[in-house]
Amino acid sequence: QVQLVESGGGLVQAGGSLRLSCAASGRTFSNFAMAWFRQAPGKEREFVATIKWGGGTTYYADAVKGRFTISRDNAKNMVYLQMSSLKPEDTATYYCAQDRRPYYFDNRPEAYDMNYWGKGTLVTVSS
Repeated sequence: QVQLVESGGGLVQAGGSLRLSCAASGRTFSNFAMAWFRQAPGKEREFVATIKWGGGTTYYADAVKGRFTISRDNAKNMVYLQMSSLKPEDTATYYCAQDRRPYYFDNRPEAYDMNYWGKGTLVTVSS
């Protein structure tokens, strides 16, 4: 069983920055790609960013490219999402997720590709 716990959300003004963290426990963390998804009120959950199991390759949704950076520390079983130049449309609950496929990397994973999820952390960006 894998447990994912997000932290770092909060209220920030437009143009500001936040760093989200995700702590993982359970099966071998370094064997699996990780991703961040988000869900705004009334909208479907959407892909934000993903990182390969070794951390060398990342991909981003067009909406966040150039503003967000995903990273991981396999020694600490941690994944991070550094968010900069935040916009009101970035307001959402952000979820950390682990791919269900070991040693597999999809540059645009779907929610159904993830089999473990955290409970989410709320990010609110005020205008």
